[in-house]
Amino acid sequence: MTQFLDIRGVSKVYETAKGPFTVLQDIDLAVNEGEFICLIGHSGCGKTTLLNMVSGFATPTSGSVRLRNQPIIQPGPDRMVVFQGYALLPWLSAFENIYLAVDAVYPKLSKAEKTTRVRENLDLVGLTVSADKKPDQLSGGMKQRVAIARALSIRPEVLILDEPFGALDALTKEELQEELLKIWNERRCTVLMITHDIDEALFLADRLVMMTNGPAARIGEVLTIPFARPRSRARIMEEPEYYELRNYALDFLYRRFAHDVD
Repeated sequence: MTQFLDIRGVSKVYETAKGPFTVLQDIDLAVNEGEFICLIGHSGCGKTTLLNMVSGFATPTSGSVRLRNQPIIQPGPDRMVVFQGYALLPWLSAFENIYLAVDAVYPKLSKAEKTTRVRENLDLVGLTVSADKKPDQLSGGMKQRVAIARALSIRPEVLILDEPFGALDALTKEELQEELLKIWNERRCTVLMITHDIDEALFLADRLVMMTNGPAARIGEVLTIPFARPRSRARIMEEPEYYELRNYALDFLYRRFAHDVD
């Protein structure tokens, strides 16, 4: 059976003044359609490089990345990225930031159809009343909601999230995690998300991909998260298995693959 997203034998090597530098080596990962995957690992282990190859911003030195059996060689609207830094145009309102994306990808839609799609996605992330505000009038959490709404308005097959909640305070982060899970339950697009937060990964993901340290990072282990959906944070935190998985992931990151200390 052909995998929805197939990362096969992928390595990424950069040429430097000191010679070749291998960021990733022999990465194999098959992702099912509609699956929620989190990637975790120490800084420098190539998580962002790997997702850049899925998004089409980078290409493998060897191996292949294929979506629906087609090689990914450039960015496209079937794969949308949400960055930690929001990437909103400061002179445009929340509505206009999203409309710009819809207009670029679907130029043949009527203005009314584009407007409807923008408003639907603003409503999806709870920002209808803030549609006319510019980024400097929005909190960090609201800016990230706009970025998520912009990505979803394109109706991508793969949503790529690069530490989207890393810069937010704990309460806002938990609120947006709940929001993201609700949206994913409704839309069921495939999600690849980088995180440094084990609790976030255990709450959101179907599988947690744990990377070894770089250089020449590999996939060390893949944990299947067994908790039934829809998920309740309070309920899964009552499960003994939650703490077993959490401790296993912590052991992987901070003992078996801890950074070397000088």
